[in-house]
Amino acid sequence: MEKTGILLCGHGSRSEEAVSEFRGLAEALDERFPENHVKYGFLEFATPIIQDGLATLLENGVNKVLAVPGMLFAAGHVKNDVVSVLNDFAAAKGGVEIGFGRDLGVDPKMLLAAHDRIEQAEQGADRTVERSDTLLMVVGRGTSDPDANGNIAKITRMLGEGMGFGWAETSYSGVTFPLVAPGLEHAVKLGYKRIITFPYFLFTGILVQRIYDITDQVAAKFPDVDFIKAGYLNAHPSVVDTFVDRVQGIDGGDNSMNCLTCIYRDQVVGFEKSVGQPQQGHHYHVQGIGTGSAEGHSHDHGHTHTHSHTPHPHADHPHGPGKRDPNAA
Repeated sequence: MEKTGILLCGHGSRSEEAVSEFRGLAEALDERFPENHVKYGFLEFATPIIQDGLATLLENGVNKVLAVPGMLFAAGHVKNDVVSVLNDFAAAKGGVEIGFGRDLGVDPKMLLAAHDRIEQAEQGADRTVERSDTLLMVVGRGTSDPDANGNIAKITRMLGEGMGFGWAETSYSGVTFPLVAPGLEHAVKLGYKRIITFPYFLFTGILVQRIYDITDQVAAKFPDVDFIKAGYLNAHPSVVDTFVDRVQGIDGGDNSMNCLTCIYRDQVVGFEKSVGQPQQGHHYHVQGIGTGSAEGHSHDHGHTHTHSHTPHPHADHPHGPGKRDPNAA
């Protein structure tokens, strides 16, 4: 007899608040799927790890798992790391079918959630500034996958055009360029009365707080410009709706990711060395080590690792992470 469970696969964070918010999303999904067991797990840092979530589902008699990435776009974590964990678990256990949903991606419901967060920031501002006099700065996580970075640029365009802002720019919190500080400093030169910084992130954490801090630092340099900070997405009802679609899409056949500009399948300009890289995880050494602020991670097997990701081919770009303070965004 088939018994289906749902697993929400998160990246994980050193921030306990971020972990709590992710748990809240899993609880919201649980309410939407009362007939299924819904569990969650993390790729790194936080607990439970993905394997623990899978094991709990099996203990509850589940033999079919609908796993969805709790991540915005299909970069390396979705294409390689999470898939590797799921494949290894299925191979080791046997008798369990695991289907993997696609990322949230560029979706009208996600745009609606973003719209609401930006509008809430405008409504909470001390004074009214016309959108035609406002520049929207959308900040993405930043990855070594240009396809995922391009999705943020598309989100920026659709929000800027759809909401009628005078201008819209994109920056990133790390890995690629431009970073937040040079992005905002460049945006000031365009002469708009207001700049809205909007972190296109699901949950809070070190990076979101860093984005807000940098916004404050740039704002202090340019007191004539009105800077306001929009909230991140969190478990907005439209975000939950998108996750529901992704779960249902696994059985419905709507779980294919974009392979047209995937750096692992085809030669994308500047990323040719990535073609054909094996689908394997890179986070086993930081699974379940807990929240906190450690940069190097010690483990029971006596080794110390520094957590790293695949380097961006232009990491030394003048507006990128290689040329700036490593703690800057």
